[in-house]
Amino acid sequence: MKIAMWSGPRNISTALMRSFENRKDTFVSDEPFYAYFLKESGEDHPARQEILNEQSSDWATVSKMLTGNIPNQKHIWYQKHMAHHIFKYSDLSWIKHVTNLFLVRDPKEVIVSYQKRFPLTTHLQLGYNQQVQIAKTVADFTGDFPIVINAKDVLINPKKVIMMLCDMINIDFEEEMLSWPSGKRDSDGVWAPYWYSEVEKTTAFQPYIQKNVVLDSRWKDIYNSCMADYEFLNSSSMIVT
Repeated sequence: MKIAMWSGPRNISTALMRSFENRKDTFVSDEPFYAYFLKESGEDHPARQEILNEQSSDWATVSKMLTGNIPNQKHIWYQKHMAHHIFKYSDLSWIKHVTNLFLVRDPKEVIVSYQKRFPLTTHLQLGYNQQVQIAKTVADFTGDFPIVINAKDVLINPKKVIMMLCDMINIDFEEEMLSWPSGKRDSDGVWAPYWYSEVEKTTAFQPYIQKNVVLDSRWKDIYNSCMADYEFLNSSSMIVT
């Protein structure tokens, strides 16, 4: 089975990748379209040249690789994707050959987290709009809206949500998915030093903490754009809490 998990930044996407990587039957890939995004957008992200040197920036090459044989003789291939790495014109025909899942998080929490680390100028940096584009494409291909999980639900009850998710995609749940060794991974992208400092300290999903998030007025337009897409996606989520 090939799993494409579509998320945005400042979510629990890396922790969820850790969860699947802790299975003995699973190979993981970390943001395989990052170099493609950097080439197409021209954005100057941290470790830009290292990423371009490390990964193929050719869409066709990467998508062909992602639908090929599962590496290392594993049975499951978990692909962690950032939805904002795609563009309106990106050819999504390859996603017919993988199981597409979606991870969402409240835009207020994402905006607060993101802007502390990097400049935020447009809602497209946060991936909600692209997640909707991909989800609608999946629905067109399959006739069914894809599975959506909410980061809050995962953090409140990791075992329940991960068990439900495994059941829905027809794989066995393993207790090993609920904890993992701390530290770096060889599978982490070369950008890890700039983004993964917190998750590297963890050994499990961190408990959800309800925060009274108040956004500065300068983020109003970005928040409203993201919220419309978030609500559309979240209306189909596995609400379990």
